[in-house]
Amino acid sequence: MGDLPFALYRAAQVRELDRIAIEVHGVSGYTLMWRAGEAAFELLRQRWSARRIVVVCGGGNNGGDGYVVGRLAHQHGFDTRILTLADPEALRGDAQTAWWNARSTGVPIVPFSADALNGADLLVDAILGTGLEREVSGAWREAILAMNDHPADILALDIPSGLHADTGVILGAAVRAAATLTFIGLKQGLFTGQGPACCGDISFNHLDAPPEIYSAIHPASWRYVGEDLAALLPKRSRSAHKGHFGHVLVVGGDLGMAGAARMTGEAAARCGAGLVSIATRGAHAGLQAAVRPELMFHGIESAEALAPLLDRATVVAVGPGLGRDDWGRMLLRAVLASEKPLVVDADGLNLLAIEPTFRENWILTPHPGEAARLLKMTPREVEADRFAAVEDLALRFGGVAVLKGAGSLVASKAEGSVTLCQTGNPGMAGGGMGDVLTGVIAALLAQGLPLLAAAQTGVYLHGRAGDLAAREGGERGLLATDLLPFLRRLVNPDSAEPIRDRAR
Repeated sequence: MGDLPFALYRAAQVRELDRIAIEVHGVSGYTLMWRAGEAAFELLRQRWSARRIVVVCGGGNNGGDGYVVGRLAHQHGFDTRILTLADPEALRGDAQTAWWNARSTGVPIVPFSADALNGADLLVDAILGTGLEREVSGAWREAILAMNDHPADILALDIPSGLHADTGVILGAAVRAAATLTFIGLKQGLFTGQGPACCGDISFNHLDAPPEIYSAIHPASWRYVGEDLAALLPKRSRSAHKGHFGHVLVVGGDLGMAGAARMTGEAAARCGAGLVSIATRGAHAGLQAAVRPELMFHGIESAEALAPLLDRATVVAVGPGLGRDDWGRMLLRAVLASEKPLVVDADGLNLLAIEPTFRENWILTPHPGEAARLLKMTPREVEADRFAAVEDLALRFGGVAVLKGAGSLVASKAEGSVTLCQTGNPGMAGGGMGDVLTGVIAALLAQGLPLLAAAQTGVYLHGRAGDLAAREGGERGLLATDLLPFLRRLVNPDSAEPIRDRAR
C-alpha cells in the first residue's frame, strides 16, 4: 500500500477516475470492487489478530466491497458474518454480483441488529460510501452508533460512514474507525475537520488502476509533507552573517499579554531569523529583555516611535497580544501603511475584520473563530466547508491564508491552490501555539522563502515540532514553548532526525 499520494480529490472527481478506468481503459467495475475487497482483507490480516469478523454492509458499491471482504474472510477460515442494512435482493450491478458470490460461499448474511455485533473481534464498515450528502438517520444512524459503542476496532472501507468526503464534516453520525483504507484517489475530507478523528490510520490502494487516469483530473488540493525542506532550508554558507537571514519585527504584547509577542519573537529566532525586534508596551520591554537578551525589545507608545523599527524590518509579524484598544489599532494602522511583507494573527485579524483591507504580500493565520469574523459568518459555517472558507479568505484579502485546525489548510490567491498539512495533535490546543506559528512563518519569510512556501512549510514544521514534543512528554500539558527546541532541529534538516513521515 505504501506511502500516501500527495494529490487530494473531491468525491465527484474520484467517481470520474473510476469511470475513466472502466469506460476508457476497460477495467471492469467488479474487478475494481474485487481488488478493493482483497486489499482490505490483506490489511485486516496484517494489522489485527482478530478471528471473529463482522462486516456491516449498506447498498451500493461500498456495500459491495464489504461483501467481498466477508467472502474472503469466510473462505480463509475466519468466523465471519455479514450484517445488511439494505435489502440484498434490491442490489444492482457489481454490488449484486458481490453479494451473490459471498452468499454462494456460505458466509452467514443476516439483517443488521446491534446484538449481532456481540462477540466480534473486528468490525468492518461498508455501510455508506463517498456519495453521502445528507444527514444519516433512522436504522443507518443506529447502526453507526452501535458500532461505535462496540469495544472492537473498526476498519472503514474507502471512508468512515457518515463522514462527508469533500469537507470532513460529520453528517449526523459517523463511524469512528481505528483505520481507513481508501481507494483510487485520496478524498480531501479524510484529512481535515472531523476527518482525522473518524478515520484513524489512513491507508491507500490505487487498485492497479491505469496510471493514465490521473492525468485527466486535476486534484482539488494537495498534501504538504515537507518533502522540499532540504531545498528550502539548505546548509548555510560558512561566510554568512546575520544580515543574510532577515530582520523580523514583532508588533504586539499589550498590557497583560506580553508573553504572546515574546513567544512569537523566540520562535522567529529559533527558526533562523538573523535579527528579531519586538515592539511592545514600555512597561514590558525591560523585563522581557532581561529574560531573553537575544531579542531586542522596544517600548513603543506611538506610531512615530514605531516608524524606525518598520524601516529596518524585513518582515513584520503583527497581532500576538496586540489587543483591540486604541494602542493596538494605532500600531496596526502604522504597520498596514508600510509596504513590508506581513504575517497577521490574533488581534491583528480581529481588527482587520472590523476594517477589512486587501494586500498581496501578507499571510493571514486565523483559527476558525477569527476566520468567521473575517468572513462575516459563524465558526460552524467555516467548519462546514474549510476548503471553501480558506479559498474565500485568500480571494477576499489577498496573499496567502492559513486556516488552522485539524488538517490545517493553506490557500494562495496568486497560485490558486490549496494545500493541506496533517502534522499536529490535540495537545497543541492551548494558549500560545498560534503565536509560535506566527514566529515560525515570519522567520521563513525573512530568510527569503516565498509567501506560499513560508506558510505551508511553517505550518508543517510547527505541527511536526508539536508531534515530536508530544511523543516525548505526552499531549496533555504540552506548552507552546515546548516546541522551540524541536523547531530548531527541524529547520536544520541536514542535521535533524528524518522527518519524511508521509503515511502518518
